[in-house]
Amino acid sequence: MGVMKRFEQRLEGLVNGTFAKVFKSEVQPVEIAGALQRECDNNATIWNRERTVVPNDFIVELSTPDYERLSPYSGQLGDELSGLVRDYAKQQRYTFMGPIKVHLEKADDLDTGLYRVRSRTLASSTSQQPGRPTGPAPYAQPDPPAGPQGPGGYGYPPTAPPPMPAAPPPGGRPGTPAGGDWRAQPASAPVPDAQVRRWIEINGTRHQISRPTLVMGRSTDADVRIDDPGVSRRHCEIRTGTPSTIQDLGSTNGIVVDGQHTTRATLRDGSRIVVGSTTIVYRQAEG
Repeated sequence: MGVMKRFEQRLEGLVNGTFAKVFKSEVQPVEIAGALQRECDNNATIWNRERTVVPNDFIVELSTPDYERLSPYSGQLGDELSGLVRDYAKQQRYTFMGPIKVHLEKADDLDTGLYRVRSRTLASSTSQQPGRPTGPAPYAQPDPPAGPQGPGGYGYPPTAPPPMPAAPPPGGRPGTPAGGDWRAQPASAPVPDAQVRRWIEINGTRHQISRPTLVMGRSTDADVRIDDPGVSRRHCEIRTGTPSTIQDLGSTNGIVVDGQHTTRATLRDGSRIVVGSTTIVYRQAEG
């Protein structure tokens, strides 16, 4: 069962209680959950072959009406969203530099139904205890950034490599540092890239990705030709790797990945790419 599906089922279990009022908001918790996953993917920083660090401190900005509806339940919602980020990181073999926290904030410039996610990588301190947070607390920035949005602030990767995990205790579970640790540890060794199958689906047709790059466009020279007047001759390019990414190649109409206009994005299994009026689904699987 997928991470998102488990998250949805946990929310469904709360529908008959006071948490049911949350679902009257224009912004749905599942939308926020998907945005947090994309935030991790788009800000993943590879430190070495075995460690990819992602943000652990998130602010979800909501319009005034959405914030007023959701804020009374911020503890429950923050706890569930933090758990989802942790589960997703385990699935993607990401690691964190500190405890996961999700905060809700009001943004006066957003209309009802719109939201914005900001994130940063925040290292743990002696005052932060390991383990799953019970709910979001008012955000406090421990160290002033270098400038208005300096290194270490929201939207920035860490400025130094994270500390390596301690060795596991004798008889302890492999991958778990001594005394327990907040870092998400891989359940098994990463799957070699050669063992990952990748393909895209366009209008029910599957196109295998068997090379490091795959160019899509209207030109007959493109690796995958898309007969769509809204698509440029060389529109975009998928670059395989860990993780795989998509890059706009200076197209006229740009690309939309998982609902967001972008020029470059990280891809995960099931990512939806829109070029012109054509929808492309990116797929990958082990073995």
